[in-house]
Amino acid sequence: MGLFDFTSDIGRALFQKEEDAPKKIKAHIEEDNPGVSDLMVAFNKGIVTLSGKAGSSEAVEKAILMAGNIKGVSKIINKLTGALPLGKGVKYYEIKSGDTLWAVAKEFYGDGNKYTKIVEANKEVIKNADKIFPGQKIRIPE
Repeated sequence: MGLFDFTSDIGRALFQKEEDAPKKIKAHIEEDNPGVSDLMVAFNKGIVTLSGKAGSSEAVEKAILMAGNIKGVSKIINKLTGALPLGKGVKYYEIKSGDTLWAVAKEFYGDGNKYTKIVEANKEVIKNADKIFPGQKIRIPE
């Protein structure tokens, strides 16, 4: 599963009807805007298309993760412009059953105390460090 593929039956339930999805997903991303302007969201059978202008590759990554970690979303098509290539200096991790951010930080950094670095890098995706869920995707900065 790559950055653009998600598990559609997990995550925060933002919409009941498919026709409500674009508006709800757009509002969700804009609520904690990671650095995207002129955001447009399309939704069709679980596939979200994001377009607009991103100020950085980090902004693109965060917008993708914010949209993808919504229940009912299975894939993201990225049409955001103005950003550097994705993935430089960052890894992605899918939360597994039993994971804690402490354990994830220990795995990636060798020190569980560095979980706050993960929380900070995912503040738009992780609202509460104690409430992560299996299938959720997060960024792991170097």
